Amino acid sequence: MGTALNRPGPGESKPLSTSPSGESRLAAIASGQRFETETHPQVKEEPAVLEMREFSFFYGQSQALFDISMNIPKGKITALIGPSGCGKSTLLRSVNRINDLISGVRIRGDIRLLGESIYGPAVDVIELRKRMGMVFQKPNPFPLSIYENVVYPLRIDGERNKQVLDAVCERSLKAAALWNEVKDRLHESALGLSGGQQQRLCLARAIASEPEVLLMDEPCSALDPIATNKIEDLIQELKGDYTILIVTHNMQQASRTSDYTAFMYLGHLVEYGPTETIFQKPHLAETLDYVTGRFG
Repeated sequence: MGTALNRPGPGESKPLSTSPSGESRLAAIASGQRFETETHPQVKEEPAVLEMREFSFFYGQSQALFDISMNIPKGKITALIGPSGCGKSTLLRSVNRINDLISGVRIRGDIRLLGESIYGPAVDVIELRKRMGMVFQKPNPFPLSIYENVVYPLRIDGERNKQVLDAVCERSLKAAALWNEVKDRLHESALGLSGGQQQRLCLARAIASEPEVLLMDEPCSALDPIATNKIEDLIQELKGDYTILIVTHNMQQASRTSDYTAFMYLGHLVEYGPTETIFQKPHLAETLDYVTGRFG
């Protein structure tokens, strides 16, 4: 384990944490050493929807996540940041157990949704995923009409009442700021929409069943700046109604949209706290180096 360091004074970051051999914290992590996450007290004060407790994830013999412990605050936006390959998407996809679809994976530790383990033996994974809306990196509308894309989660749940489906379609498209653009062509193919419209459609589909958590895996990386701004505005509008966990490589996007930010490195959670603090006065110099572009 690394040597303990004193707390920084106001406006200061901790100097680079070092191992007994003199390595920086990140170099020590790369060499297999473990450090306790620097978790800010504000996070611990928030009511949590998701609780990760010493959660580790393995692809066969290869470990991708190392003892992640963090709470995801209710009704807030939490951003996962870090260099490529640091485990952000793996962690996100562990929350709705999409990683289960990969052969040879295993976990250690636990993730709890509203106090209940999502990895318990009695958990219905299909039902779990209904509680987790998911928006992927690239828009992935189904080759169906706009209307059928939005109501698809209700269809597979057995809903056949047209009034219910119509109401959900309108509500979801309005929430995704797409209703006025498509209300007169609901029965046209969703594949005819622009890329930005398709991503907003996927967002409408994700919230149609009113999930408790909305997961977003780099939702703007395939979009132009105008479409990106619309998605970011939507994320802000959905905050409060939904707990949002977002993976992003875009530091400006994380600082603009999120309430809390978690910095990950090589499968480890390094620092986790209020976004403003993480980007302006983080506790660790390693975090400051990353958010200011000195590495990564």
